[in-house]
Amino acid sequence: MDDTDSAILTHLQRDARLTNRELARRVGIAPSTCLERVRTLRARGVITGYHAAVQPRLLGRSLQALVFAKLRPLSREVIYDFESYLTQLPEVVSVFVVSGDDDFLVHVAVPDIEHLHAFLMDRFSARREVVTFRSSVIYRQTGTRVMTPMDGAGHEREP
Repeated sequence: MDDTDSAILTHLQRDARLTNRELARRVGIAPSTCLERVRTLRARGVITGYHAAVQPRLLGRSLQALVFAKLRPLSREVIYDFESYLTQLPEVVSVFVVSGDDDFLVHVAVPDIEHLHAFLMDRFSARREVVTFRSSVIYRQTGTRVMTPMDGAGHEREP
């Protein structure tokens, strides 16, 4: 990963709809070089796909929450089964298997507090492996959509 690859990733994370020609212009390289670099980033698994960012509120999901859950018995099979179950639910935005007091952190988006309550009672707590859970409503979400490489962390160094 060099500075050119990092620049390509930064621009694509900000706007994945850039044409190859425009991306090459912004990075300062030839379009053919840019295309080859993007292909290489995809082949190496650095770029895993492209998506459209959406506004949950405009999709009828005005309430977002984080749900923390502890499971028992704790085993790979229980974790994988629960993770698979969660990813099939339309209310679920993201699933994280975590360390610490909780085993899962689940980001959900629903129309309102009544739907959150129904989700927690009917879909979440109905699972036998869930021994405890708690939820926190998200008031505001901010953050960056651009991730850049960190020196010495997660990427291969040139010999």
